[in-house]
Amino acid sequence: MLPALRTVLGKGLPPAATGVPCLDWDILQSMLSFSVPLGKLVRTLSRLRGGGSAFPGLVVEKIDPRFMQRTLASLPHGVAVVSGTNGKTTTTKMVVELLESQGLKVFTNRSGSNFTRGVAASLLGEVDWRGRLDADIAILELDEAHAVHFVNKVAPRFSLLLNVLRDQLDRFGEIDKTARLLEHIASKTTDTVVLNREDPRVARIANTINGLDAVHHPSVRYFGLDESLRSTFPNDDEMRTGSGPSPSGTSVAAAPGEAVELPDADVVLRRVGAQDADFEFDGETVTTTMKLRGVYNIFNAAAALSLTRAVLGTGPVDTPGLVKALGDVAPAFGRGESLTVDGQPLELVLVKNPSGFRLGLKSFPAGGYATMIAINDNYADGRDMSWLWDVEFESLREDGVEVLTGVRAYDMALRLQYDDVPFGVVEPDITAALRTFIDGSRGKPKRIFCTYTSMLAIRRELAKITIVEVVS
Repeated sequence: MLPALRTVLGKGLPPAATGVPCLDWDILQSMLSFSVPLGKLVRTLSRLRGGGSAFPGLVVEKIDPRFMQRTLASLPHGVAVVSGTNGKTTTTKMVVELLESQGLKVFTNRSGSNFTRGVAASLLGEVDWRGRLDADIAILELDEAHAVHFVNKVAPRFSLLLNVLRDQLDRFGEIDKTARLLEHIASKTTDTVVLNREDPRVARIANTINGLDAVHHPSVRYFGLDESLRSTFPNDDEMRTGSGPSPSGTSVAAAPGEAVELPDADVVLRRVGAQDADFEFDGETVTTTMKLRGVYNIFNAAAALSLTRAVLGTGPVDTPGLVKALGDVAPAFGRGESLTVDGQPLELVLVKNPSGFRLGLKSFPAGGYATMIAINDNYADGRDMSWLWDVEFESLREDGVEVLTGVRAYDMALRLQYDDVPFGVVEPDITAALRTFIDGSRGKPKRIFCTYTSMLAIRRELAKITIVEVVS
């Protein structure tokens, strides 16, 4: 009886159409409408108690398993999924703001809770009491593994696959498994898949798509880099060995000056300046100032532009408005986010794998800043912190690091010792460490490199002394 009842609730069909006996349709509809108010109540209580943003989604999934599918199916432009190892949150934020600049109403899982229950929880905050969502399209950031579960339930119309890098290998296993997860997302996409042509494991997903039957064959487009920028964004193989396969099967890290065959890209990042960048699309190069900090964010802006262009399709596009909106995008929470403490900026830089930490150090140089590093090894961070030994910390040597904190504070201290980087206080308790850091660096701009759960803890503490954007 229960599976049949779920079929009724999910498809919105009368009992006669599904073979469910002895149940009044009005009762079924009442049960369906009850799930949303209950979920909203749980969401409110969870927020009052400071609970996790995904918990209400877990509750509504249990009592109404097809709530998410039913709600998202009503969107005229469907669903777009953003996934990959690095850059999901900021890229999703960019796509949302770009589409809004073109007049679309966009739903997104703004909290960054990128599991299916996080999407359901975000929906509870947006739907009315009958479960209706006032939006044209959903742009969803999804964790690589949980995206597989999502696309099995809701086939995305669009997908954007950013990169494959060593991250949480204790959870994902070897790196090619992560690539296969992204392949599955692509295989379920119905309209357009946007791929990073500079990452061979992502670019090769086009081969998987081309092997699909004609009925389930989405189109493929790429975003990419100018040749002069490729050394700034090495793929995982290049970081470890200096060479790796390209989409064409030749070596990405070929001899200097040797050309590498790459597919044409819809959007190409041509130049990154101190406060602006050049993007090429439709045969023209546009320049825009950028509020985003970090070279990795600027590359992801090319990805966001390409997905946005795919969603807008052949319809009218306000290109000047699109470029202006891109320049106005501010960093997502904890991703180069700048707060103010004692009249000085304090920047939070999320680091969670060798590539991210490397680009973070390059994008946010230590000179003139007081620096703190916070390393946790909770589930959301990845339990294996051995990747810290794949990061070079020499850029911190001159100014040193004032405070080390988090569960792995002493591991970080040992790592810095091997790179001859001086450091001060080692305090695993984040609350005490943050207080020491702020008190000891008054009058100086500050920068904190932090893993995901330590970033959340630091934001909670900073909210007690400064204005911190609330994300729920």
